[in-house]
Amino acid sequence: MSCFVVPLVQAIATSVYRKRNSDSIHDPEASPFKRHLTSLEKMLWGGSVMLIVDHVINGELTWRFPFFTALDSVGGGAVMLKEMLTVGVPMSLALTVVWAVWALIASKKESLDIQTNN
Repeated sequence: MSCFVVPLVQAIATSVYRKRNSDSIHDPEASPFKRHLTSLEKMLWGGSVMLIVDHVINGELTWRFPFFTALDSVGGGAVMLKEMLTVGVPMSLALTVVWAVWALIASKKESLDIQTNN
């Protein structure tokens, strides 16, 4: 019901970081993580939007306050917090680890392509 909150916050933080450091991100000498940050950003935003759509379809999110149906019941806030910690955090960590491995592999491939072209 609220697992999308963690990747959504991470997507916002990633977008802010990328926009504030846009000059260093396009530097060819930058770390692979900085150069491929837009990929992480797209993965986080896309996943968050899809989770929001899924939760709206399943009736866990509504268009009226308090938006989360769990908050209509007593103790719903604790249930939401538990879901964010047990589902949202591991989901965000797993996505970030997969992205980091992909960024390293893509960076290695790019350096090999540059070496073979020279």
